[in-house]
Amino acid sequence: MSTQTKTQDIQILPSYVSGQWWQPENPERVADVNNAATGELVARVSTDGLDTAAAIEYGRTVGQENLGKLRIHDRALILKQLAQYLTEHKDELYEISYATGATTKDHLIDIDGGIGTVFTFSSKGRRELPNSNVIVDGAVEQLSRDGSFLGEHIYTRIPGVAVQINAFNFPVWGMLEKFAPAFIAGVPSIVKPATPTGYVTEACVRLMLDSGLLPEGSLQLISGSARDLLDHLDARDHVAFTGSAATAKSLRSHTNVQDKGVRFTAETDSLNAAIMAPDVTPDSPEFEAFVKSVVLEITAKAGQKCTAVRRVIVPQNMRSEVISAIEARVSERAKVGDPRSSETTVGALASDEQQSEVSRSVRTLIDAGAVVEFGGPEALSSVPSEGAFFPVTCCPSTTPAPPPSTRSRPSARSPP
Repeated sequence: MSTQTKTQDIQILPSYVSGQWWQPENPERVADVNNAATGELVARVSTDGLDTAAAIEYGRTVGQENLGKLRIHDRALILKQLAQYLTEHKDELYEISYATGATTKDHLIDIDGGIGTVFTFSSKGRRELPNSNVIVDGAVEQLSRDGSFLGEHIYTRIPGVAVQINAFNFPVWGMLEKFAPAFIAGVPSIVKPATPTGYVTEACVRLMLDSGLLPEGSLQLISGSARDLLDHLDARDHVAFTGSAATAKSLRSHTNVQDKGVRFTAETDSLNAAIMAPDVTPDSPEFEAFVKSVVLEITAKAGQKCTAVRRVIVPQNMRSEVISAIEARVSERAKVGDPRSSETTVGALASDEQQSEVSRSVRTLIDAGAVVEFGGPEALSSVPSEGAFFPVTCCPSTTPAPPPSTRSRPSARSPP
């Protein structure tokens, strides 16, 4: 079958807006998304012609009205039922998620982890919040000597929508961790997943809607670009973003954020380290625990986690021992390959773009003086040639780290 025929056979990934599933007609701009493990076309994405202003207004009206009929405990209980429903159908999400390069164990992090987060928010909402739509914050404060002027802070629902822009690495967990608290708060969500793995988010949203548990207007989905989304937001709305610091900076500089009161929060560019204490020796239990933790962090989800270790800092006299121990454990435990295989422990990166980004980053380290102890771009022949695979890599620095005042930060969020 030709590539053209395959492309024609793959429909545009639908969005769910204004109470219905929507696909563009004859779109001019279409992004093709490939299976990270095989390179085959898995989805086509476009939002040409999508009326984002109407979707926002639908959330502000229909979504707000329907969520407002419920109290906090009502909404929290719905979340519990929703989590139970997703648990019953999680195998369907597993099957789709393999195409992102995720292994069976990786599914536990993203899919089971996301469902568990919904359970947690449901429990906290029922146990820690009042069964109302108003939360009192603190005691009544006397503001005048005779008590004729009093004050008390309260929290109420914001009257707009919660726009949730998510990263590629957690298409289920990243969406559910934002949706759940917004739902308890009684604020309609508009979910905008990252394009490379958005087809998994679409499948999860479809299950959530099929459950029949969610009030109409409480959840909408934009599958693909939403270039003018912020243009239609104002002080009634909130944007929660996860991704690169550069993108966050661009969104934060939007005039509606700067001048019109759009609430904006961002989670960006993690740079986590595993640091070995100076009194650890190769025969101490801490040494083994350290090595196990490092290898787990750089291999789970192919290193594509916010919490993944990207720097290993050890005393100079322990340098060679740590490198040898990590290499030995990677050689023994880290098998890069088909994520469906029971023997595979490290799947593919989420996309060709991520593979190119990791390769570029490693070469930058090499150009700066790092020496590849194992893995790296020269070892690509050791992993499958089809898909976005990259070997587990260790690049020890040959020079001391620069002082904090001169140390540069990464320009984009990427796996180690």
